[in-house]
Amino acid sequence: MQKKAVYSVIVAAVIAGSSGILIKEMSSMSVGAIAWFRATVPLLFLSPIIFSKANPLFKGNFKKMLLASAINAVRIYFYLMAFVFTSIGNAVILFYSYPIFVYIVEMSYLKVPVKKEQIGLVLSAFVGLIITYSDKTFEFENSDFIGITAAIIAAIGYSLTVILFKSETENYNNQQIIVFQNLISALVFIPFLFFLSEVKPEHLVIGIGYGFLIGIVVFKLFFFGLTYLSATTSSSLMYLEVVSAVLLGFFLLDENLSGNTIIGGSLIIISSYCIAKKSNKKIN
Repeated sequence: MQKKAVYSVIVAAVIAGSSGILIKEMSSMSVGAIAWFRATVPLLFLSPIIFSKANPLFKGNFKKMLLASAINAVRIYFYLMAFVFTSIGNAVILFYSYPIFVYIVEMSYLKVPVKKEQIGLVLSAFVGLIITYSDKTFEFENSDFIGITAAIIAAIGYSLTVILFKSETENYNNQQIIVFQNLISALVFIPFLFFLSEVKPEHLVIGIGYGFLIGIVVFKLFFFGLTYLSATTSSSLMYLEVVSAVLLGFFLLDENLSGNTIIGGSLIIISSYCIAKKSNKKIN
């Protein structure tokens, strides 16, 4: 069963890596409309959980969960914007800097003990960010600059939701957490549906498929793997999403990474991976 769990997480990472391709394929759809499909499709599949009387959704500190859901709505918007405005490689590499921001928040506000080794990894990641940005034009008209900035904002937002959702895992099961992740997004992005008449029909189909694959399939596969594997192993395997995304962008869209992105991205991914691994060891 452990071998199946490993394959399950690997497949989840590969599917997650297809996000950029799917997002770029929905070119006639606004970022807000894509965000609505991303949130609403999984919410519809999990709707029985919302109305469950045996295990009510609004219990415990549900206000904190709603706050996390609101932050996640912002995160989803900037995450999608990153893929729209810059290359898949840039977007996914910079988004995977989120463990760095998790550690900074935990160190600054949750008073997690500071370790010199982890401080070094944080500094290394920020050097990576500087190198990645250094060959870009700092103008709001520059699409790469907008996309890269959006990816960093998405990473910061995701780090906050990770901390908030993690603090309530004793009160909510995995499916309830998925519901809260998407709840506010499904509501706030409704206005973007008024423009769907201008969207190509095939892009609507892709939108539904995107919401199902990323919002349901990936989470189901990951949580199945997490049942039989340690948090460290599962999280480490999910870094294959970066490899999957970059390769798909290269082979399907002829995207190339600049030298700065390769060097800076390597520093970011290695630093983030090491911090995530050390943090997960505390949980296991």
